[in-house]
Amino acid sequence: MSPSTSQPPTPTQPQRLRIGEGRISGYLSIFLSLLALGTVICLRFPELFTTPRFREVYQLANLRWLLVACLLLAFAFALTSALLSGRPRLALPGVLISAVAILFAGGVRPTAERSLDQTVFALSLDWLIIDILVLSAIFIPIELFFPQRPEQTKLHLEWKTDLVYFAISHLLVQVVAALVTAPAETLFGGWGLERLHETVTALPFLVQLALAMLLADLFQYAAHRAFHQVPLLWRFHAIHHSIRTVDWLAGSRLHLVDVVLTRAFSYLPLYVMGISMQVFYAYVVIVALQAVCAHANTRVPFGVLKFILVTPQYHHWHHSDDPRFYDKNFAIHFPFIDRLFGTFHLPGDEWPASMGLANENLPDGYLRQLVHPFRSSRGVERSTHDSPS
Repeated sequence: MSPSTSQPPTPTQPQRLRIGEGRISGYLSIFLSLLALGTVICLRFPELFTTPRFREVYQLANLRWLLVACLLLAFAFALTSALLSGRPRLALPGVLISAVAILFAGGVRPTAERSLDQTVFALSLDWLIIDILVLSAIFIPIELFFPQRPEQTKLHLEWKTDLVYFAISHLLVQVVAALVTAPAETLFGGWGLERLHETVTALPFLVQLALAMLLADLFQYAAHRAFHQVPLLWRFHAIHHSIRTVDWLAGSRLHLVDVVLTRAFSYLPLYVMGISMQVFYAYVVIVALQAVCAHANTRVPFGVLKFILVTPQYHHWHHSDDPRFYDKNFAIHFPFIDRLFGTFHLPGDEWPASMGLANENLPDGYLRQLVHPFRSSRGVERSTHDSPS
């Protein structure tokens, strides 16, 4: 697909986002107004839409400041969009959604004035709002101004599906966390590991963090490689490799079975070693940021760092649609693990020409992709996965 500057866009070809047309500011206004509305929902119904463990970190009352910031920015971007484009087509939705948020925000009592009766299950809307706000603030400008593939600075055809994956994975974070930790607690809960845990938690914070990253990466490497080699597991992991437009958001496209099994296996060494909760939370933040960064569509140079940590160029080769590279670069944090097991591939400054699966046999859309591995007895042909170029 060539950049849209070489030919006028057609109805079937998504338009390139250009600065100065009012479209970017219009979309930002809509985005921020939706975040403001979601924040109001969290403040009105914290027992149903916020995560108890996360509330202890960011303090629920601070969401009011997030609400004010989102509303002010939403109105500012709406005005900018109207002035630049000369029409309110994209500005109006942001203003209307913001108005609804303000209407429902009236009379919200500070959380300190009322007790919270925590429900058995809650959707983590607060985690979705905070994470998408932080990640989009970091990676959208990077991809917009420093893209590796300029043609991807469009609202490409896959972004809606990837956004659904992103939203659901965040909303269900409590369910996923319970499923991920259950195997380790069941298998090793009664092993009497208290002395080992005391020794590990006594280590300095950075030492524990490095140990956690190394152990988790080794176990995740094993799980990741198994998902490529075992046909039954590949059926689920092929969903992730169906991405043709790899960017920061596309990394969220993971089947729930893939997510739970991989993370549960990676969590085993962390539980056995007794990594402290502070270190564990820091690790969760790092792995989330690096996973997003590894998929980002950016040409930002990493220099020698690309041989130490997994970077976009390194991981994009893992997503190449050339079957020769399907089974390369499994590591999540440290490329030396792939060197150790003979799966390392980083040819200078080269990037893969295109990404996806050479012979796709997968449906589009979140729900169809969710049920496909269960309905199909063959999934994506393993023969295409192993075939020569």
